[in-house]
Amino acid sequence: MLPDPAPWRSSRDFRLMWCAGVITVFGSSLSFVALPLQLKMLTGSTLAVGALGAVELVPMIVFGLYGGALADSFDRRRLVLWTEAALGLVAVLLLLNCLLPHPMVWPLYAAAAATSALTGLQRPALDAIVPRIVPHDQLAAAAALNALRWQIGAIAGPALAGGLLAFAGLRWAYAVDAATFAVSLLLARKLAPQPASHDAEKPSLRAIAEGARYAWSRKELLGTYAIDALAMLFAFPLAIFPFLADDLDAPWALGLMYAALPAGSFLVSLTSGWTSRIHRQGRAIVLAAAGWGLAVAAAGLLHHVWLVLLLLTLAGACDMISGIFRSAMWNQTIPDELRGRLAGIELLSYSAGPQLGQVRIGGMAALTSVRASVAWGGLLCFAGVGLLALGLPKLMAYDARTDVHARRMREHRTAAGTHGASGPPGGDETHRGDEDHRDNRAGN
Repeated sequence: MLPDPAPWRSSRDFRLMWCAGVITVFGSSLSFVALPLQLKMLTGSTLAVGALGAVELVPMIVFGLYGGALADSFDRRRLVLWTEAALGLVAVLLLLNCLLPHPMVWPLYAAAAATSALTGLQRPALDAIVPRIVPHDQLAAAAALNALRWQIGAIAGPALAGGLLAFAGLRWAYAVDAATFAVSLLLARKLAPQPASHDAEKPSLRAIAEGARYAWSRKELLGTYAIDALAMLFAFPLAIFPFLADDLDAPWALGLMYAALPAGSFLVSLTSGWTSRIHRQGRAIVLAAAGWGLAVAAAGLLHHVWLVLLLLTLAGACDMISGIFRSAMWNQTIPDELRGRLAGIELLSYSAGPQLGQVRIGGMAALTSVRASVAWGGLLCFAGVGLLALGLPKLMAYDARTDVHARRMREHRTAAGTHGASGPPGGDETHRGDEDHRDNRAGN
């Protein structure tokens, strides 16, 4: 049941990027809390704070797709280094604005947009490195370990942010964030090069369209994107938590509600050893997404706050199970020369969904009620997942042991003798590095 540490043992680069990722996510979580708080202090407007989501969405979509094309055309390590340095610079600019006698509002929106754009550029490169540096049979374990890494940073960061903001002020949150980027950048510099294949296509709209056509041709992959987007659109409850806590006569439980989803994910990551033994990953994704919808629906129907918290924890666990198997399917079957572009599409599926989901749940709550919005959203998620499962039989039939794409990837890596080599399949052999690497980074 414990997490499988095999990627840690077999891959120097994976260890480096895991540690860098914990540090970076920890620091980014400080600014994640500090930035909207500072905006609230400067404007006193809920609309101004809510506008951060709209500012972040478009850059994530545009630069996520372009970042995928870049990741297939350039050295992925170099792309990670440049974007990590740029993200650190954004944190420094937030600190400088905070130190002004009268901090300005527009730099906060500019920083939010820049962070979203840089994350969109960086994330596909990070995701695309994983299949190169981790042995094929350890990809599910790597996904679980990376999820655990993100959860450690995402839970510890906001916890520290509360204390820093209360006793030291905003400037210290931004300062610590900037310092964490410096440390993660030093770790990332030690990674082996990750050059593109010698015949890589230059980033262009045509290259992006080629990735989209490949995704459309793989109905089982299409199903993973669609199910995740649908689950977040209909059953992402975070925006309604303050109102749900009041409806339950338990405003004291608001913090626990926000903690319940990551707590469920954390429990799955801590007991994720079993995931490496699941081969019918498509079915697992469908069942987990259906479980997420039912748990959220039940949370909207029940009136006991502790049962609601328990169901939200269960929903977080289901979401993590789905995420682990989605990541494993992607990394086991997508060709290296398309991995960046497909990672860009993946980024859209799990970033745009929550943003739109907050609009959906807030709008439905205004038309009906808070509890009805939560419950109906969960039920719509469950029904939608069922319809997608019926309409995409290839997703339900997927088996990592027999799938033609997974088998081709295994055979290719065995023939090339990579088992963690960092050079691109089919690329210049003189560029092949030693072992492996990995991180993904900013979360939703």
